[in-house]
Amino acid sequence: MQIYLPIAEVSVNAFLLLGLGGMVGLLSGLFGVGGGFLITPLLFFIGIPPTVAVATGANQVVASSVSGVLAQFKRKAVDVPMGLVLLVGGLIGSGFGVYVFNLLSRLGQIDLVVQLSYVVFLGSIGLLMFQESLRAMRRARSGAKRGKRHQHTWVHNLPLKFKFRSSGLYISVIPPMLVGVLVGILAAIMGVGGGFIMVPAMIYLLGMPTKVVIGTSLFQILFVSAFTTLMHAITNQSVDVMLALLLILGGVVGAQFGSRLGGRLKAEQLRILLALLVIAVAVKLGLDLLIRPADLFTLSMGGKA
Repeated sequence: MQIYLPIAEVSVNAFLLLGLGGMVGLLSGLFGVGGGFLITPLLFFIGIPPTVAVATGANQVVASSVSGVLAQFKRKAVDVPMGLVLLVGGLIGSGFGVYVFNLLSRLGQIDLVVQLSYVVFLGSIGLLMFQESLRAMRRARSGAKRGKRHQHTWVHNLPLKFKFRSSGLYISVIPPMLVGVLVGILAAIMGVGGGFIMVPAMIYLLGMPTKVVIGTSLFQILFVSAFTTLMHAITNQSVDVMLALLLILGGVVGAQFGSRLGGRLKAEQLRILLALLVIAVAVKLGLDLLIRPADLFTLSMGGKA
């Protein structure tokens, strides 16, 4: 069943979009990730313009974050003050990111920048995850204990310190705000929640305990992604509501199956499978940029010669 997406200006099979959303939802439930860094490049592959894929992909992140945040609040696993500091930085970064996004769109370079960003970030994150997964598997086999995760670093010597009781930290607000700025920029330019950057930074850089990291991260991601979607809709009208609804519907169903399947696999196996998937997507995007397309054509507006 073909449907026309008015904002993307392409005709796509509705069942394909439901299946795509379901697959990302399955991965979200299976691996515990929001799926934003996968849904956007997958939309590239089926012909959705990068500008629309980025803006609409953020909707998927918002939808998947709502239920997660509510569940984390019930468990009292959200550090609200830390989340607010991250949120302030995220809103600043998102506003700047949308400005850069629109500037690159006017210059005609946004498609290239978005795809290159995915190749670099997904390739780097995928390799790091793969190495960490291999080390975890070796430790599990040898029975070795993991070393101390966080140590006193330069972060603790910065000014403007604040006590974050839920995290048990007394640190400067500067590092978490900078982390929020980076995640906000990524959300605006790449259409991702940024959890794959934020979670490691919160654990290894800020030294937050794992029990509050996921909930606090989702708290920030929810509001930053919603703000990013709103800004894209207002400034460049690139949010396709029909596309978003089909992806979200498929994602909700897929997440339920993913959650059940995830309980049958070991954590080390899940991480290494996710790493391989991320690397595969990065390689596919890289090849698309390097390999000459079968059909070469350009579209130009009438007017100036």
